[in-house]
Amino acid sequence: MYSTEKDIIPQNNRYQEAAAYLAGRIQGSPLTAIILGSGLGVLADKIENATVVPYREIPHFAHATAIGHKGNMICGCLGGKQVLAMQGRFHYYEGYTMQELTFPVRVMKLLGIKNLLVSNAAGGINHSFKVGDLMIICDHINMMPNPLTGPNDAAFGPRFPDMTRAYDRELIRLMETIASAQGIPLKKGVYVGLTGPSYETPAEYAFYGRVGGDAIGMSTVPEVIVARHAGLRVFGMSVITNEGYHFADDFVNDAGDVIRAANEAAGRMTLLFSELIRKMDDTFPMGDCVEA
Repeated sequence: MYSTEKDIIPQNNRYQEAAAYLAGRIQGSPLTAIILGSGLGVLADKIENATVVPYREIPHFAHATAIGHKGNMICGCLGGKQVLAMQGRFHYYEGYTMQELTFPVRVMKLLGIKNLLVSNAAGGINHSFKVGDLMIICDHINMMPNPLTGPNDAAFGPRFPDMTRAYDRELIRLMETIASAQGIPLKKGVYVGLTGPSYETPAEYAFYGRVGGDAIGMSTVPEVIVARHAGLRVFGMSVITNEGYHFADDFVNDAGDVIRAANEAAGRMTLLFSELIRKMDDTFPMGDCVEA
């Protein structure tokens, strides 16, 4: 973590080195990036003319250790546009600092990314949510350490970034239009970000529901905060993989069940994200595909 202003300079060098390495490996100039969460990495299989760069090859990148996270950066075509995709993310519960787990977002900024689409698997705490539902994230409640704590790096953004519109309202409206046309029902709600790795107790599920949460998980929020600090437009979606509001005597939260539920929803999410990217116009800078 940053401890003094002097620490910012070597950290910036690490961002630059990672960005320079990726710029030499990928084709074109993607303007939209996607972070694919638990069980949702299969969306990356739909990316055409893909260049796959394992995280272990990228300077200063962490290694993905969570179940369902393959650990690749992929560049190619999706929805007729050039995109950059993280097939797996990093989490605070893996032992990484907030700066380490959000490191890729700032590298994306240096690569010219303008739009960030994030996805995750989440527990439903809104009583109307069922396993398999897709929820547009319209706001969040952050219960993790803030990744911007410490000296501000003005090269990326202001000391006190605004979070009143962390999730882009125009992108939300566009996704709602797309889903309606495709006949895919969507929920909307507030995502609660906790550190994990333990799943929440029934009392915790109930508490976060009472204070305004609709779904709960262990990721996404730090990435969104850093993305908004850097001026990226953000769209987020959760797959509801368990129902955190009724507990039969034999109920347990199981990571395997979460992955299976996320995989079952991956086809719908892939369609929606592809169409969102396809329908973005000049209001949302994209980047056309390049020939392989």
